[in-house]
Amino acid sequence: MAGRGHPRSWYSETALPQPDHPPLAGDLRCDVCIVGGGYTGLSAALHLAERGYDTVLLEAERIGWGASGRNGGQIVTAYNPSMGTMEGWVGKDDARLLWELGEESKRILADRVERHAIDCDLRWGYVLAALKRRQLAGLRDLEAEWSEGYGYQEARLLDRDEIRSMVASDAYVGGLFDGGSGQLHPLNYAIGLGRAATGAGVRIFEGSRVERLETGTTPAAHTAAGTVRADYLILAGNAYLGGLVPELAAKIMPVATYMIATEPLGEERATSLIPCGHAVADVNFVLNYYRRSPDHRLLFGGGVSYSGLDRPDLKRILRRTMLRYFPQLADSGIDHCWGGHVAITLNRTPHFGRIGSSIFFAQGYSGHGVALTGLAGKLIAEAVGGTAERFDVFARLPHQRFPGGPARMPLLVLAMAWFRLRDLL
Repeated sequence: MAGRGHPRSWYSETALPQPDHPPLAGDLRCDVCIVGGGYTGLSAALHLAERGYDTVLLEAERIGWGASGRNGGQIVTAYNPSMGTMEGWVGKDDARLLWELGEESKRILADRVERHAIDCDLRWGYVLAALKRRQLAGLRDLEAEWSEGYGYQEARLLDRDEIRSMVASDAYVGGLFDGGSGQLHPLNYAIGLGRAATGAGVRIFEGSRVERLETGTTPAAHTAAGTVRADYLILAGNAYLGGLVPELAAKIMPVATYMIATEPLGEERATSLIPCGHAVADVNFVLNYYRRSPDHRLLFGGGVSYSGLDRPDLKRILRRTMLRYFPQLADSGIDHCWGGHVAITLNRTPHFGRIGSSIFFAQGYSGHGVALTGLAGKLIAEAVGGTAERFDVFARLPHQRFPGGPARMPLLVLAMAWFRLRDLL
């Protein structure tokens, strides 16, 4: 049965057949042990196996169970902060390398899909939509920064008429089309990466939650039923790593984000909503995003929660938001509503680094994880192999703990309320 063991969603109900992997039982020794079976862990496992490392991956639930199987499926260019901001943090040379690595992340994704024949409905083309003139001015600055500063020629500005021809909504004053960004079925991509990893020799154990780590010279991961000792340990749990490593948990905030899927609309009606067929997102701080599905639904996401609590009326709230953009869907039902946690960092850039000499981690993709996770896996494999220069560019990005200690969640909720208000102004 498709999606067995995953939270119910349109993704899980349209998932490819997924092989079962046994839980860990007993003790193992390997070159590299990976904690987490999402995109980061799977990508690292695949790259390491291709380099000849004996690799074991431990997943608490099922491959793709967390954010990797529930996210918006949108592949986006660059990072949350502007490249100018990142230049201020790390200098122009490192910022240029970070840009180039961001572009490489998209090539890695496309290569994996093609080489391993992953049926995940990968399509290119993306619309950033401006609701206000000040947002359109920001997109104009963004396009100039990308093209003039980094030679990126895939993006072009859209006026009101152009965006209206691409998206059947009166909400937008203009936008930015990016031919180098895109969309995919996130759970099917994760399942495909898992198949590729096992095909390369990775030993995967599902239902194997890591309860304790040893971080000495030979690190070890302990589950309820066994232990894996390895030369290297990779922590790839992201928002679902929990408190296993407190110093990492302090640098990220798990944030819940949600999606709905309409009932099937029929090909003609679904096409009329987004004639261009591209993925779409507005540029609010608390953004909304959407795209058409292959079975002619609208998949609509947004409605984040920073409190750790899910509202009981999520479906109604998301539907009401959707209708602000597409009032023509007022007679359409909602078949699916689901959510999950992503991890954000304080500066909204990915957090890569080491603990000692033999433990690597990557987390906090802040909404850009579909592509950057694949890059993380490749860079971790390079670092394990002794070439860490590219990994260390990310490790040099400044990351602080979320302020507030025990009060950090209420403080973040208050901050996000301010940003929501700012979106409305």
